[in-house]
Amino acid sequence: MAASEKALNDIRRRFAVASEPTPAECIYTTGDLRFSVLTERILRVEKRTEEGFVDAPSQRFLHRGAARPSFEVTEDAESVKIVTPSASFLTCKKTLKTACTTPVGTAYPRVKDNLGGTARTLDGTAGFVKIGQGVMSRSGAACYDDSESCIIGEDAMLHPRPAGGRDLYFFAFGHDYRGGLREFFALTGYPPVLPKFALGNWWSRYHAYTAEEYLALMDEFASRSLPFTVATVDMDWHIVDDVPKEFKPHNPTQCAGWTGYTFNRQLFPDPKAFLAELKKRGLAVTFNLHPRDGVRYYEEQYEAMAHACGIDPATRRTVEFDLTDPEFLTAYFDILHHPYEADGVDFWWIDWQQGTKSKMKNADPLWMLNHYHTLDAGRDGRTPLILSRYAGVGSHRYPIGFSGDTFVCWRSLRLQPRFTATAANVGFTWWSHDIGGHMFGRGDPELYARWVQFGVFSPVNRLHSTKNGHSKEPWLYGAEAEKIASDMLRLRHRLLPYLFTANFATAEEGEPVCRPMYYDYDEDMAYNVPNEYMFGPSLLVAPVLTKMKSDGFARTPVWFPAGSAWTNIFTGERIPGGRFKVVESALETMPVYAREGSVIPLLAEREGNSADFSELEVLVYRGTGSYRLRDEEGSIAFEVSCDGETVRLDIKPTSDCKTRTIKVRFCDALPLEKQTAAGASVEEDCVTLPLSECAIVARVPEQKAEEGESEPAEEKK
Repeated sequence: MAASEKALNDIRRRFAVASEPTPAECIYTTGDLRFSVLTERILRVEKRTEEGFVDAPSQRFLHRGAARPSFEVTEDAESVKIVTPSASFLTCKKTLKTACTTPVGTAYPRVKDNLGGTARTLDGTAGFVKIGQGVMSRSGAACYDDSESCIIGEDAMLHPRPAGGRDLYFFAFGHDYRGGLREFFALTGYPPVLPKFALGNWWSRYHAYTAEEYLALMDEFASRSLPFTVATVDMDWHIVDDVPKEFKPHNPTQCAGWTGYTFNRQLFPDPKAFLAELKKRGLAVTFNLHPRDGVRYYEEQYEAMAHACGIDPATRRTVEFDLTDPEFLTAYFDILHHPYEADGVDFWWIDWQQGTKSKMKNADPLWMLNHYHTLDAGRDGRTPLILSRYAGVGSHRYPIGFSGDTFVCWRSLRLQPRFTATAANVGFTWWSHDIGGHMFGRGDPELYARWVQFGVFSPVNRLHSTKNGHSKEPWLYGAEAEKIASDMLRLRHRLLPYLFTANFATAEEGEPVCRPMYYDYDEDMAYNVPNEYMFGPSLLVAPVLTKMKSDGFARTPVWFPAGSAWTNIFTGERIPGGRFKVVESALETMPVYAREGSVIPLLAEREGNSADFSELEVLVYRGTGSYRLRDEEGSIAFEVSCDGETVRLDIKPTSDCKTRTIKVRFCDALPLEKQTAAGASVEEDCVTLPLSECAIVARVPEQKAEEGESEPAEEKK
């Protein structure tokens, strides 16, 4: 059915994507080849399609005019050479094979040199998944083939790419991974700022809760002082079993009502009241979607959807799911989703598991769901947010990633730190895992505690499990694991100021909250510790991924980069840099180290789910460094300096910064000797002050030999 002009105009108004074409002065054309110098280190090489070169933005690359680099071109019968101030590219005209020259040498992009990206899903994973290519490489040169992706038309709809041709992007970042990622984001779009609630603890379980049961569980969490900021309601919010008999499951793991939009009134007799009660408890709410089967005649929204899509409701013909149809696209949001959002659903969990085929060649339904849901969620100035699976390069624009249904086993846990950090190499910075594992678990307390610890120091901490698995309430795992998991969940909530600031750094500066060690330290050892990563600007994390020995300690090899000392935030142990050490961790601790000169802002200890930053506790680690805390209401600059005898913290709020109370704690210095903040109170090793420009001084303890030192990394080889 041809789309109406009204529908097309509505699509343009609601889903138009900003993009910039490559300026003419950055293009060199010869024969059927076109070279676009997008930045000093990114080259686009095209072979003409049957309809000419492609100027429209693709699903992956939107902003090809973000920069206007200078360059020189030389050409002979076999090749084209392009030289910029930062790199050079030598392309064979026949094969388009391109050698990239960077400060680390000349190389052709090769799979074996590529540092990896990420994968679509971890469904069914028990320790292994094939990770795709990223745009960072040990050799300094990487390539992405965009020849198969669709293009985004002026009507904001996807369109097939013209037949024939090639479309290749060459990245010559060398080992400047941070700078390279910023250039990549400038070309593809930056991730949005996440709302605060997305960075706290999430509760989720695939289980047919009643409204009364769900609210009682939230109250149980509150009674145990366990803070949560997101309440996830899995698919049983809608009718799943009581559907007409002609509708059958697609496979044995599904139910006939896998797709649904009508509330199950037996479980939720008053949906609005249920949502309102969750909001009273300080919880954001997300509902699960499986949209494949469209809208069937028994759904409450069927008649409206049928009329919107040109179907006579009397026929009972299913309104097929098809986001390539403009009539369906607008009705999908207006009729199926916006009313629930008005009632209190904050964002949607899009659980697409049905492959990549649609009515349009190369148009992946998952990508379309992520793209249009994010744009719709950002309407009227709202903060866009979805939870969905990864749909390829460019998916960083549509956070948050849902990694899928892993098995509950140590092998699955061991996979996730590397998987999460490496995703930075394709800009996908916001992975959310089923913390604790999804299915086939037996409730191992040690594994559960270690998985929760990793979740606290991962981008998103979402506890989840299947209906037939062991649920993730801490008190189900014994007294010791309950205390440890509970303390860790409280710590995650207290870390919100640190995480929210890192969130701004991702959205504005292209700084991944979780990144491989080689982003910060370009040396051989950084490439050989795949399960170790930097978390935010200051924390080195090496999750415990193995069982404890008979003595009650797990052993984790940790590399401590040179140039600074590192302090364990749990034990206070200070380790000099430039060495490799096997760290022993009792169940209640893990290897998380603050870099010297760091400032780690926390929420003050308090009960409840509030994410208000009016009361803070700031942890200070001796050394030299600076930090700027971000909030919606101003920022605060912190500067740490150390002269060998004293540690000084200078605090400088911006003029528009909201009034706050801050407790300052020097974590590896002696109790305060003096402070210059008017109205401050000193208690033991911390000072509490009303926020104003001030300086606080502590004394460095006498130096003593470090305990547990091991040989430097270079000697260990």
